[in-house]
Amino acid sequence: MAAAPPLHAAIKPLEWLLGDWYSTNGQGGFPTISPFKYGEKLQFHHVGQPNIQFSAYAWHLESKKPLHREIGFIRIKPGTNQVAWLGAQNLGLVEIEEGTVEEMTMHLESHTIGRLTFAKEPITKKIVRNFVRDDDTLKQIVYMRTSNTEEMTKHLEISYNKL
Repeated sequence: MAAAPPLHAAIKPLEWLLGDWYSTNGQGGFPTISPFKYGEKLQFHHVGQPNIQFSAYAWHLESKKPLHREIGFIRIKPGTNQVAWLGAQNLGLVEIEEGTVEEMTMHLESHTIGRLTFAKEPITKKIVRNFVRDDDTLKQIVYMRTSNTEEMTKHLEISYNKL
């Protein structure tokens, strides 16, 4: 196996995300759906370019059925702490979220959300995503607003362990 390429200097502030993360303690819910428990494998890798590639694969803990799938990239505006999350989901949603990275914390808010013309209702209107790392634990909390909800509401919360 070839050695990993050197980390591009532009993504050095995101180095704390790199690697494979795993969890079976995810909690999901929303006013329009029943609460659920899920597991997820989250991967952040680089190939020496000024971006990080990510993938997320979630499953329902009880039924083991696949849930959310997402792939994409994370970029930093050179010379700043401004970060962008570019993601495509298996449910027909594509999004661009932007925010900041500070130490081992990343805060993102959607500014562009696209969806399939034949995607199921409700329409996702806004997403806020927060990552925080503490030692070998990575926590993610996702808030959402849809065409059925007026307020931003917590949708997902999960803590991963580094593999």
